[in-house]
Amino acid sequence: MAPGSPAPADAPVLRPHRIPADGLYEGHRILRRTPDDWDGRPYELFEVVPQAATIGAEIRGLDLSRPLSAALRAELNRALLEWKVLFFRAQHLTSTAQREFASHWGELETNPLLARGDSKDVVRFDKAVGGVPTFENVWHTDVTFRERPALGAVLQLREVPPSGGDTMWADMAAAYDNLPLEIRERIDGARAVHDYLPGFARFYSAAQLAPFQGEFPAIEHPVVRRHPETGRRMLFVNASFTTRIVGLDEAASDRLLRLLFQQAQVPEFQVRWRWQAGDVAFWDNRATQHYAVNDYGSHRRVAERVAIAGDRPY
Repeated sequence: MAPGSPAPADAPVLRPHRIPADGLYEGHRILRRTPDDWDGRPYELFEVVPQAATIGAEIRGLDLSRPLSAALRAELNRALLEWKVLFFRAQHLTSTAQREFASHWGELETNPLLARGDSKDVVRFDKAVGGVPTFENVWHTDVTFRERPALGAVLQLREVPPSGGDTMWADMAAAYDNLPLEIRERIDGARAVHDYLPGFARFYSAAQLAPFQGEFPAIEHPVVRRHPETGRRMLFVNASFTTRIVGLDEAASDRLLRLLFQQAQVPEFQVRWRWQAGDVAFWDNRATQHYAVNDYGSHRRVAERVAIAGDRPY
């Protein structure tokens, strides 16, 4: 009997059964990597090795320490828009070279809330036993508490643990595409409040956080933003910084946000990268969330990140 067909008169009667509302469900996923009008020309200046269906590709045949021509920058940008996160093995960039590569996409961003590397626009994550916790074990998009959240970020692993310490990314355009129609209708045009305090309060004291309240006031962004280059709609809320949906009471806002936060957790929307020392990841912060997996116990993991200033979401 085809799904949806009327049951015959003598069909057995099933006991009452239901799945709780507002969750993730099994079934078909829409896995659309690019918009319908995408320019699908082959890449000529490097090899692209896909790592998942809609997100994540390893780029082979490039040395990121060498000067970046306009043609190479354009082709890398096209790959970034298609795959959302690009991986480069064994680059071993100096902080200067990492900054120079990132600067081809715009002004570099500083973040006074995180540990500094060799310069003010390099963030250093040095995690060992007893170290200060940071944004691990939570799906998030970087700095959405800013008026203009980062366009993207370039992360390099300086030291990797013997096992574990992977990073995962989720495609938030795919997450939006797979929401039920009634949810998409509710959130298209809605706005949400983002605040640095909930995310950083997990590991900083009130005394450490209070001085930044003037610099980073709570800010509103659309719940669904459009990508400024591809035009795709993307879910733009995250569990670290999004505190409420404007116009809903607390209970209704919390319920809807819990549902939206869960969308990053669907495996079909994700890619997972197993780091080697010297690897570089370059991701589109507008289109993704990411999750640093802290499963390496007392071993050390050292990473440096350079972020590129972005535009105001719309």
